[in-house]
Amino acid sequence: MAENPGDPGDNPFKGTPFEAFFTGGGMPGGGVPDLSSLFAQMQSLMQPYDGPLNWDVALDIARKSAAQSPDPTPTDRQKGAVADALRLADHWLDGTTSFPSGIATAQAWSRAEWLVNTVDVWKVLVEPVAASSVNAMSGQLPEEMQAMAGPMMGFLGKAVGALIANQAGSGLGGLASEVLSVSDIGVPLAAPGRAALLPTNVHAFAEGLPDVSEDDVLLYLALREAAHQRLFAGVPWLRDHVIGAVTDYARGVEVNLGNIQQQVEEQMRGVDPADPQSLQQLFENGSLFEMPDSPAQQAALERLEVVLALVEGWVDEIVGEATKERMPAAAKLQEAFRRRRAAGGPAEQTFATLVGLELRPRRLRDASTLWGALRARQGAEARDGVWMSPALLPTAADLDDPLGFREGADQPEALSEDDFDAELRRLLDGPDTE
Repeated sequence: MAENPGDPGDNPFKGTPFEAFFTGGGMPGGGVPDLSSLFAQMQSLMQPYDGPLNWDVALDIARKSAAQSPDPTPTDRQKGAVADALRLADHWLDGTTSFPSGIATAQAWSRAEWLVNTVDVWKVLVEPVAASSVNAMSGQLPEEMQAMAGPMMGFLGKAVGALIANQAGSGLGGLASEVLSVSDIGVPLAAPGRAALLPTNVHAFAEGLPDVSEDDVLLYLALREAAHQRLFAGVPWLRDHVIGAVTDYARGVEVNLGNIQQQVEEQMRGVDPADPQSLQQLFENGSLFEMPDSPAQQAALERLEVVLALVEGWVDEIVGEATKERMPAAAKLQEAFRRRRAAGGPAEQTFATLVGLELRPRRLRDASTLWGALRARQGAEARDGVWMSPALLPTAADLDDPLGFREGADQPEALSEDDFDAELRRLLDGPDTE
C-alpha cells in the first residue's frame, strides 16, 4: 500500500529546519503544501547570480522603492546652490580645525544617483554578512550529513542570498528617500573628496523644521558634509578602520541550527502556499534567518559604535564652533539632528536592516561633549591630534566619562609638547617622500 504523501517517511526535508512545514505541521489545518507552487515562488526569488547575493535584484528593488515618490534630477539652480553652500561651509570650517579641506568635487544628486554612486561601498559592507551567514550555516552540519545535504545547502545558500538581496534593496531604497548627504550615516560611501547633497530630500527635511529657512538648512548640511570630508581626508587610516569594523562584525557570524529550526518552524506556520504572496513576504520581512550576535560580533559592534560616535561627535563639535557666531538657527538645527539620530534615523535603520547592527545613538552626544571639553582644555590642535592613531582614540569607557578624557598630566598616552607638534605635523603633511 502506498504511503500517504504527508507521511514523514516521504519527507525529503527530514532532519532539516523545514521538516515540520513539509509534514503538514506548518500548514493551516495541517494540510500538505503544493510543492510545485512553493518552489515556483522560491525560484522567482533566486535567479542565477554571482557572489553571496543578487545585486541586480537588490538595486531593482531599491530603485522602485526610491521612485515611489517624485525623484527629479537636480536643476542647474539646485546644483549651483549646493556648490555655493559647500564652498561657504569650507570657508567657515577653516578656523575650526587644522585639517585642510577634503572636498574635490561638490555635487547635487537625485535619489537614483545616490544609489548608483554608493553601491560599490554597500557591496563591501553587505556581502561579508551574506557570505558569513551562508558559510556558517553549512559549517554547522555534522560531517555525515554534509554529503547528503549538499544540494540542500546550495538551495539554502540561494535562499539566504535572496533574503539579503530583498533586505538590501528595501533598505537602500528607504534610505535613498531619507538621506540628506553622502556622509549622512557617518560611513564614507563615495570616493574620497566627493561631497554631495540631495536637494529633494533636503527640501522635505526643511519643511519639517518650523522657523528655520531652507537656505539655513542647506548651509548647515553643507557644513556637516564638509566636516566629514575634512576628517576622512585628514585621517588616512579612518576610512578602512570604519569599514573594517563592519566586516569584522560579519566575520563573527555564528549559527545555531537549533535556533534556526525553531525560527523557521514558527515562521512557516504563517505561510499559506495557496497565497502567491505568502512566501515572498516571508523572505522580505527579514526575520526568517535572524541570528543573535556572537561574542566576536558584540566586540566588533562596540568598536564600530564607538568610532562612529567619535566621527559624528567631532563633526557636531566643529560645526558648532563654526556656526556659533554666524548662524542663529544652528542650535535648533543641531538639536534636530540629534533628535533624528536618537529616534533611529537613517544610520541606525540602515545598519539594522542591511548589516544586522543595532547602534546606540546616545553615544553621539557623549562624543560631542568629549571633543568640546578637550578643545576647551587643550585647544583645537590637541583635539584633532587624537586622530593621529587608532590607539589614541577614546574608548567606550571614555565616552561614559566624556569630561574626564585626558584630564590631568598622568595619562599614559600623553605626549610632550614637542613630540605632539611633530606627530601632528606629520599627520597633516603626510609621510616624508625623501
